[in-house]
Amino acid sequence: MKTSFISNDTIVALATPQGSGALGIIRISGKKAIAIASSVFVSRHKKPIDLSKKASHTVHFGLIMDADLMLDEVLLTIFKSPRTYTAEDIIEISCHGSMFIQQNIIQLIIKQGARMAQPGEFTLRAFINGKLDLSQAEAVADLIASNSASSHQIALEQMRGGFSSKIKLLRQNLIDFASLIELELDFSEEDVEFANRNDLKQLVISIQHIVQRLIQSFEVGNVIKNGIPVAIVGKPNAGKSTLLNELLQEDRAIVSEIPGTTRDVIEDEIVIDGVLFRFIDTAGIRQTTDIIESMGVAKTFEQIKLSSIVVYLFDAHEMTASELQAIVAELQQNLNQSQLLLVANKIDKEDTEAIEREFSQFTNLVCISAKEKTNIDGLKGKLLAYFENQTVNLTETIVTNARHVEALTNTNEALIRILEGLNSQVSGDFLAMDIRQALHYLGTITGEISTDDILTSIFTRFCIGK
Repeated sequence: MKTSFISNDTIVALATPQGSGALGIIRISGKKAIAIASSVFVSRHKKPIDLSKKASHTVHFGLIMDADLMLDEVLLTIFKSPRTYTAEDIIEISCHGSMFIQQNIIQLIIKQGARMAQPGEFTLRAFINGKLDLSQAEAVADLIASNSASSHQIALEQMRGGFSSKIKLLRQNLIDFASLIELELDFSEEDVEFANRNDLKQLVISIQHIVQRLIQSFEVGNVIKNGIPVAIVGKPNAGKSTLLNELLQEDRAIVSEIPGTTRDVIEDEIVIDGVLFRFIDTAGIRQTTDIIESMGVAKTFEQIKLSSIVVYLFDAHEMTASELQAIVAELQQNLNQSQLLLVANKIDKEDTEAIEREFSQFTNLVCISAKEKTNIDGLKGKLLAYFENQTVNLTETIVTNARHVEALTNTNEALIRILEGLNSQVSGDFLAMDIRQALHYLGTITGEISTDDILTSIFTRFCIGK
């Protein structure tokens, strides 16, 4: 979608998901929205209603009529410019959820002069009309897609402008200095210095510190947005599939007494106290001559490296502390940045106190019985504690968008060049060039600097009605 495509057209789309349901909401936006709605909306006594004379943010009951044919009884809500999502006049029609009814109403509105909205066009208009900046607009999509309390909270904070405000402040501070540097260039023949180089250096160091913290937050923000990957690993028949089924509360993985049943990665998601976890059941780790099972074991070690948390599950009555110590040493060579949680399973077959004594040297141990559902809540608590140990503070600004982190990385590189230039005492024109680069990359985050390609990439990912 090109920005030049945005015009004075009035657009219409279904704002609720496709399919039959109790209700559907049809959204109209544009200069003709109220006039078009007035042409098809009448009172229950079939009297015409001039919606332009009705107050904004009011709801009206009536009928949608196509000539003499009644399409539906509806509730119609009026939102008058500029206090609307798009900053244009908006009409929302709540009709019955029949796909037949919804499509007939939309076709009638198109016949009266509207056109179908493009993907993300309502939010794009909000951006073009100054109701949202670009990072806020992207947060709308994240908010719609959020599937846990933590991802919802981050998206909501960004949509309200928390991230944008921080970026705009950084950019404004740089602009203030850039203007002084540019002024120096105008008086280059007089050899004057308006911008204090030490003050500029301290400002750049301060901005760089904030930018680097934002970049570092992406690793945490990404797992919050997409789910914290947890690999369940262990020997065959340790109970990995039984544990996955118990966590998911469904028979997702095949459970069998035959060792090596799980040969591929099985993955599913659950939310624990508002945090999304992606659990991955892997093939049992053992030496095997079976080619297919060997491939599954290889995938297990791949998942260990990719996961944020690795749960090593073992049969409590078939493992000794010395054996576990050797396994832990081997696992730690593959952990990368993962955190390791040891889970002693099948405690229903053993004295729990004896198990705890045997493995007392391991502080990161929890005892459970996946089959008998014993201490599963304790395991969930350990997982949440591991999550919290990542020093996640949801009141801080957290980056979850790959486009943003790329722009911040480019900004950081420009800031490094500025510092190098200051240390080398380069001329103002070289400093100005690097400052402009930093300003450019910061501006691409909020949309103060944007291209049609960026906008097309962002807004075509939205649903039609948003």
